[in-house]
Amino acid sequence: MSQPQQHLSAVQQFLQQLQDAICQALQQADGKGHFVEDAWQRPEGGGGRSRVLTNGAVFEQAGVNYSHVFGGQMPASATAHRPELAGRSFHACGVSLVLHPHNPHLPTTHANVRFFIAEKEGEAPVWWFGGGFDLTPYYPYEEDVVHWHQTAKAAVDPFGAEYYPAYKKWCDDYFYLKHRGETRGVGGLFFDDLNAAGFAHSFGLMRAVGEAFLPAYLPLVQKRKDTPFTEQQRQFQLYRRGRYVEFNLVYDRGTLFGLQSGGRTESILMSMPPLVRWQYGYQPEPGSAEALLYQRYLKPQDWLGVSN
Repeated sequence: MSQPQQHLSAVQQFLQQLQDAICQALQQADGKGHFVEDAWQRPEGGGGRSRVLTNGAVFEQAGVNYSHVFGGQMPASATAHRPELAGRSFHACGVSLVLHPHNPHLPTTHANVRFFIAEKEGEAPVWWFGGGFDLTPYYPYEEDVVHWHQTAKAAVDPFGAEYYPAYKKWCDDYFYLKHRGETRGVGGLFFDDLNAAGFAHSFGLMRAVGEAFLPAYLPLVQKRKDTPFTEQQRQFQLYRRGRYVEFNLVYDRGTLFGLQSGGRTESILMSMPPLVRWQYGYQPEPGSAEALLYQRYLKPQDWLGVSN
């Protein structure tokens, strides 16, 4: 087995184990719902395991997907910012999850870790890692946001003090709705094109990010899943979920890559919330909890006192 194939095999094994661990923990935290798996094959090469939990006690919808796709031509979404990769064959594998809870006091969240190899006969293979996780609260609690960022920082600090400030800023910049002038939430970590420090270092960092998701999110589940909420708060949650849809369909590179590479549409769009609404010209009432979300939490903040 060639070294690129050995690398790919090691990453695939980790990703499948990560999917198993996250699904088991989320199902236990929910206490009612169960993940249903769809195994699928991609005609052009590859496939995946899509797992979705619906109408649980905590999660209105939770999707945790593993995929490995390959082919003879990199999709346009992958070569747009890496034009030198055009014409190469590729392997892409990853785990991606999106959780939409019932309770407006418990944030929506997204995480993804992924690995690419692009190859061309007569040239050295090009590989890289990407990933991260971010948090989208509707009724934020600052202590929860600080915990989220502390866990993110602790995950990447062993690999270098520069990673958290850089990846936190990258997350704030990436998950930004330009047409709304607001962030999608309170951020976290985002990185791509990670390979400069070698395979072992880069793979270790990606693993650390993937394994940090549960310690970052599960404490929020335990604290907020039973918080009482009003119908007005539920309606605001459904309204804000619209921003999630807007970002994923307009800006998200992962969604574009999946659709352009011929991935399974149901799996790609499992990130969409099951219920959502739009309201023309909505403005939060001054001094309200909803107004505070806009004023403080939908703008990049230095949550840990770490300069960007």
